[in-house]
Amino acid sequence: MQPRENSKVRARSVGGLLALCLIWAWASLRSDLLPGYSTAFRLLPLAAEASLLGLFAILAALVALIGSAWWPKSNELGSAALVGLGLFVVPALLTEWSREWVDASTRVALFSLTPLFAVVFEPYLGRENASAPHHGFAAPLLALVGTLLVFSIDIPHSAASGLAFLGVIVAAASVAAANCIGVRVVSRASPGLSLAFAAIATACAALVLGLAAAVFRAQPGTTIPVDAWSALELVALTLLFWLMRTMSAVQMTTRFLIAPLLAILIAVAFLHPAVGARGWTGMLLIAIASGWLLLAHEDEPERTGSSVVIS
Repeated sequence: MQPRENSKVRARSVGGLLALCLIWAWASLRSDLLPGYSTAFRLLPLAAEASLLGLFAILAALVALIGSAWWPKSNELGSAALVGLGLFVVPALLTEWSREWVDASTRVALFSLTPLFAVVFEPYLGRENASAPHHGFAAPLLALVGTLLVFSIDIPHSAASGLAFLGVIVAAASVAAANCIGVRVVSRASPGLSLAFAAIATACAALVLGLAAAVFRAQPGTTIPVDAWSALELVALTLLFWLMRTMSAVQMTTRFLIAPLLAILIAVAFLHPAVGARGWTGMLLIAIASGWLLLAHEDEPERTGSSVVIS
């Protein structure tokens, strides 16, 4: 790929990632930005996610079939199922289970570990010839420091809270591993096959989460509104799988740093909360680390007779 074309792809990818993070940031603040807003149609979290993923799977499968896409082979089917479970099911179940012992701020802080896990996993689970980025562990550790300055962490005080705390960390690791596998398969596939892969991954996740929603009793007060704004979540899923074609897993997992940062900045702009020097310092560190993770070039793989730059 030529340097100019590579730069255009990188710019589009970063723009897509920022759009994805903006959608997530808005979703997390919707009740605060629109305090009088209500809807009669609400679902429990697992049921809401299962419905969203199921709808996306149907739409993606229809588009793939209309486009006469090649259907994934048996090994790719297994990878798609793993991606669906690791990217959606494991974090959703562990997050819902841990909700009683781990507060929202702590969960956000713990999910900031996802890029760190991606740095560890990508050379083994990611794209062929993937190697550790130049920044090593420095950038994700810098992001973690910034996150700890911004978000408070509730230290476990019992065996149950300790297990829940560990469960959220496992969820972050699961997302990182699944992202690496997804990038490995999608980055070398045709656009049509990528769409079919996304349909299978989300369909598997929707099926498991739907069964879990029917089996497990959810706590009261945890329903999620479902309305026209939820269509943005379909856009977010589209962006998520599209980014797997052009970004590394490490770059993609910066969404767990950028989305909370955007949410804070939006809240500062519209809700005017008090932010001290510690908070601003933490946000600056998160921004620097995110930019470092996104823009730092990976080591180029060695190819006989050619020079290939992976963006």
